Amino acid sequence: MKKRAFGFIVFFAALAMAWAGAVHAAEYPSKRVTYNICFNPGGESDITARIQEQALKKYLGADVAIQYKIGGGGALCWSELVQSAPDGYTIAGHNLPHTILQPMEMGDAGYKTLDLKQIYMFESTPNVLMVRNDSPFKTLKEFVDYAKKNPPGVVTVGGSGTSSANDLGTAMLNKAAGIKLTYVPFGGTGSAVPALLGNHVTALMSYSPMVVQYRDKFRFLAIASEKRMDVIPDVPTFRELGYDIVEGAYRGVAAPPGTPDAIIKKLADAFDKTMKDPDVKKKMDQNGFKTEFMGPEASLALVKKKTAEYQVIMKELGRVKK
Repeated sequence: MKKRAFGFIVFFAALAMAWAGAVHAAEYPSKRVTYNICFNPGGESDITARIQEQALKKYLGADVAIQYKIGGGGALCWSELVQSAPDGYTIAGHNLPHTILQPMEMGDAGYKTLDLKQIYMFESTPNVLMVRNDSPFKTLKEFVDYAKKNPPGVVTVGGSGTSSANDLGTAMLNKAAGIKLTYVPFGGTGSAVPALLGNHVTALMSYSPMVVQYRDKFRFLAIASEKRMDVIPDVPTFRELGYDIVEGAYRGVAAPPGTPDAIIKKLADAFDKTMKDPDVKKKMDQNGFKTEFMGPEASLALVKKKTAEYQVIMKELGRVKK
């Protein structure tokens, strides 16, 4: 009898929690939603959020405040996100491979990859290797030849964060070309670009939108996509130039673990409408972003698929935390 009574208590407690969650979701959103950006202003995450901002407010039916939580190549922001209340009022942009590689490589990044509850994956951007317009390197071959002729580490390549697509892309170029570039991490693309403009690094491993924004200042040696992008057709792929390197970032938005599925659905629906809004889509295309339309399930499937792929790559590079 005691076991049966205990079972009824557990059942009704679970039922009450589900009912309370349903009521909360029905009222959501009833106040402003905070949309945290984990990198410096001026980078791809920030640019995307600003493009989304007005449409997202309209389709979500609530005010949206874009804020910045910068540190640890995004790890500070994501570690704070997983500790936030799971009520849908704090969300954060997130990046692949960052949120996979950081826990994999660091061991303790302050969060685990699957702690981030997927809402929507809205874009992808391949890596691009770039130098200043006045650089002596006019081709990837000249850049690689110079690195081979000089002591290891002399050639520096800046990028957005550690355990990131830029970091990984540089490591992949090192292995493929048999060279030793020194990767220099910055707090985001927004702070990496001034470093190249100021001649503090030899090159940047950045992303495709930078080609559109800085055509007059930088020379773009290669893009790590499977084929050339229509918006920047003059930039050759690494594969065309003899290096099998396809790498870049996916960006989306996530919520704290435990956020009710009904709230996740409302957020995902709002982001889906936002990304399909004609004005938003036009601006994304013009800025060199490849728009993606992945809801919660598709986003989670991508995370799991990329995790398996990166485990192989990171082992080959000797960068998996023991």
